[in-house]
Amino acid sequence: MEAIRNLKEADMEAMGFQLRFENRWARVAYHPGLKVVLCQLLSDYVPIEHFRSMFQQISALIENGDFTKFIFDKRSLRTFHQPSMEWYFLYWKQEMMRYGLLQHRKILPNLNWFKTAVAIEREKIASKMSPEAVKKLDIRYCDNIQEAIQL
Repeated sequence: MEAIRNLKEADMEAMGFQLRFENRWARVAYHPGLKVVLCQLLSDYVPIEHFRSMFQQISALIENGDFTKFIFDKRSLRTFHQPSMEWYFLYWKQEMMRYGLLQHRKILPNLNWFKTAVAIEREKIASKMSPEAVKKLDIRYCDNIQEAIQL
């Protein structure tokens, strides 16, 4: 099964994913059997108000399902937005831990400056999280969706 950069609805269905929603900013699908939620960003930048709104919709899916893994495909991004990343780490991830979502797989753009910015901010943000939360979360970076599913 080939991992495609931006899976289309038919590709997701072939892999067993069900489309939850799609808009200008993202495509979100889930796989009940694998207990996976997949969010693929479709834009090079997502304004924070849309980012939060999108993740509120994802929260509703996770709260009402049985999911253990979240795959966040950010390959389309060309802008690093620190406030979004901080909100995502400090608020959203910790809130989703209450529902058993502990595995996070991220697919970053193939841009060295972006990867460096993420690494720097992740270290800063992790220092603001409780040691228990840092220990519980299983965060890994992957090259494609197939690897993220398997890892």
